[in-house]
Amino acid sequence: MHANANALNGTNGGDILDGNNSQNSLSDGSLPSANRNGKSPILFGQFWGMILSHMDGKKAWAISDCAKPNSLPAWHSSRPSGNVISGKPNGGFQAPIVPNASDTSKHFVASDGGIMSFGPNICTQSGTNSGSNFKGHFGSHGGIQPVVPNMCTQVHSPLNIIKAHGLASTLGGNREAAMIEVDVLQQLGKHDKGGNRCVQIRNWFDYRNHVCIVFEKLGPSLYDFLRKNNYRSFPIDLVREIGRQLLECVAFIHDLHLIHTDLKPENILLVSPEYVKVPDYKCSSRSLKDTYFKRVPKSSAIKVIDFGSITYDRENQTYIVSTRHYRAPEVILGLGWTYPCDIWSVGCILVELCSGEALFQTHENLEHLAMMERVLGPMPLHMLKRVDRDVEKYLRKGMLDWPEGAASRESIRTVLKLPRLQNLVMKHVDHSVGDLINLLQGLLRYDPSERLTAREALQHPFFSRDHLRRL
Repeated sequence: MHANANALNGTNGGDILDGNNSQNSLSDGSLPSANRNGKSPILFGQFWGMILSHMDGKKAWAISDCAKPNSLPAWHSSRPSGNVISGKPNGGFQAPIVPNASDTSKHFVASDGGIMSFGPNICTQSGTNSGSNFKGHFGSHGGIQPVVPNMCTQVHSPLNIIKAHGLASTLGGNREAAMIEVDVLQQLGKHDKGGNRCVQIRNWFDYRNHVCIVFEKLGPSLYDFLRKNNYRSFPIDLVREIGRQLLECVAFIHDLHLIHTDLKPENILLVSPEYVKVPDYKCSSRSLKDTYFKRVPKSSAIKVIDFGSITYDRENQTYIVSTRHYRAPEVILGLGWTYPCDIWSVGCILVELCSGEALFQTHENLEHLAMMERVLGPMPLHMLKRVDRDVEKYLRKGMLDWPEGAASRESIRTVLKLPRLQNLVMKHVDHSVGDLINLLQGLLRYDPSERLTAREALQHPFFSRDHLRRL
């Protein structure tokens, strides 16, 4: 058993509660247990208070799902009353209001061996080095697992922790966004019966002014997999299967009149972390260990996460959405956006999976637009004529002010290094090149009204052709 779990059993082996510390022991010098005789809510209340008192000055927290009242053990009847969040279908409830467990950026901080929730549940962080801190925030999934599973209703569950901005803002800001995400996830779960498209919410609870969302346990994100694989591209057949699932998820979301607005490799998780190593014949470097091998996921199954930015389709939405590298041209130009902005992001993601690198690596609007024209050709004049007033500074005589308006010569060189889309695909893909190029051209059309829909893309020959019959 984990060292800190001894504290739950009334022994002196844990570092959370120390039997030699008079503040942490009972009158007889022993340690409090969760419910030593099954009939002592007073003892549990003392235990709970001691844990909170002990943790107030700490930055070590671990998390589990113990938020289903109907499934809680008997000793949970001593849970402090008056903290149930009413009207929530998942029965989430709130811990006593105590000082935030946050760092200076208002992130919730978790690390190995901490204690959280409404009882003595010892958890450990998975997927990271022992002892390292986990900073949960809106859109991040921490791999935190319970070590004492019999204290919980759900076991081995990662969490999404929404950062809060102090007790004074518990009714607004990120907290409100967190509750919107909870509601959206629950609605998606009702329609996604098989759980094959979107990450599944297991529960949620409110702890120390942080909304914590409990999800199913999944593997690494596509970005993390690429990064640990030295940014080596995925095999084209794997790209096909991932692309099919991603478009199915987008079609599912769009059918519900929702727009994700933040699709990117970081927000697409492999269901399994398992992988195999295969020869990488395209790798020319001889200086690195395992140079001629790359990782390939054992399973192509994925799920989309981070629905904190999801929105219903409305008219005249012109505010900035999407992470920079995956942002559609209509968003940058201030022309308004709707479902096609997700499709553009899918196109950028597929290129990245094929090449190992983001298609548009920039952080500046004019350079970004210049990169698009370098890779995809000139933008339609009718789009440039309708740009938002704030974007007119990037134009000259109805066209992009490039290269004259470039911020530096280095910026010009960066754009010139980019190949055309066809050449980029042919460099990294060994078969199905024509079908993939044609699909990407449909996903990355400048005019959102001409861009493929998710349903149309799923009928493309890249997905529907029998690729097992190859010469």
